[in-house]
Amino acid sequence: MYHVKKECVAMILAGGQGSRLYALTQDMAKPAVPYGGKYRLIDFPLSNCVNSGFDTVGILTQYQPLVLNEYIGNGHPWGLDRVHGGVHVLAPYESASGASWYTGTANAIYQNISFIDRYQPDYVAILAGDHIYKMDYSKMLQCHKQNKADATIAVLEVPWEEAPRFGIMTANEEGVITEFAEKPKEPKSNLASMGVYIYSWETLKRYLIANENDTTAKKDFGGNIIPDMLKDGCKMMAYHFDGYWKDVGTIDSLWEANMDLLNPNIPLDLHDHKWRMYSRNPVMPPHYAGEHSQIENSMVAEGCNIEGTVDFSILFAGVKIEQGAVVRDSIIMPNTVVKSGTIVEYAIIGEDCVVGENVRVGDRPEAMADNMDDWGVAIIGHNIKVSPDKVVGPKAMISADL
Repeated sequence: MYHVKKECVAMILAGGQGSRLYALTQDMAKPAVPYGGKYRLIDFPLSNCVNSGFDTVGILTQYQPLVLNEYIGNGHPWGLDRVHGGVHVLAPYESASGASWYTGTANAIYQNISFIDRYQPDYVAILAGDHIYKMDYSKMLQCHKQNKADATIAVLEVPWEEAPRFGIMTANEEGVITEFAEKPKEPKSNLASMGVYIYSWETLKRYLIANENDTTAKKDFGGNIIPDMLKDGCKMMAYHFDGYWKDVGTIDSLWEANMDLLNPNIPLDLHDHKWRMYSRNPVMPPHYAGEHSQIENSMVAEGCNIEGTVDFSILFAGVKIEQGAVVRDSIIMPNTVVKSGTIVEYAIIGEDCVVGENVRVGDRPEAMADNMDDWGVAIIGHNIKVSPDKVVGPKAMISADL
């Protein structure tokens, strides 16, 4: 089959388990986790690609891919249902050399060299599938081309005390990367890698093949590819990003990222018509607020039926809050029912749950002031039924009917 040449192909790494999200990722890959009332995490890199003019995207899946694959479909919501290019879900497969799971980020790209080569690109963008941010990759590509770089890595200044959590770049005044350290105990810089890379494809391909043939090497960009390229004198540029960026790797960061949408001082504007964030439409009627409802400072998606009290919370499509129920400082994912008399505070409740009458989920931090080590966001996983009169305390992780 003939394939139109593309200047740049985007590859989204979306196979992560997201184990620190516990019950929320037991049955779905981390990039499929709902966010912001009507999105899933994968919507952000996908929308960034479309808005940046990148129309050929490979999505590398592995762990629990069913929900993610179903959600992506043929790529129509993002305008990626194309004959030449478009979106392609790339799972590990059996080849002549045998079957192999992706064993690292570099190995995942290596196993899909043939897919990338179909489009004969000059460049390849490699993106994480589970970060929340808005970025014009075309400007990053322009920077890469102007500097005749072998690799360009997006970096963000982070507080020095957080730097040991990241891959850290040291760059000179011209933006040329001189050193890289993966999660250093004593960082020399606070320029953290965002997991957004643009490589000159032929150069990267050589390093991927060499990395795969080295049985002692880590099959990972941070573990070997980036250090090896630096050691060999490749030109690697730091691309500075100063907007909103969140890696939702933990329960607390997922809760905070959602609550950020209710904070007018946080620079993540989902209402920006010049840079739309696209998602799959659930096709539901407008939300309904009954005569007894009270809704303040919240985001309420289509299809919701609100008869109770909702304050500083995010409700996804199809959620029902019965009369007498109270939801505060919480995230309620699609098609969940919170029944009468139930109080939900500082909690995340997964998709398709039923929380029975007079249940208590979570608590306010001030109620735990004497022992804050016992306080945290309460979690109820997907498809859970909670019987009436139960108590789900702060920091609880519920993954089975209660």
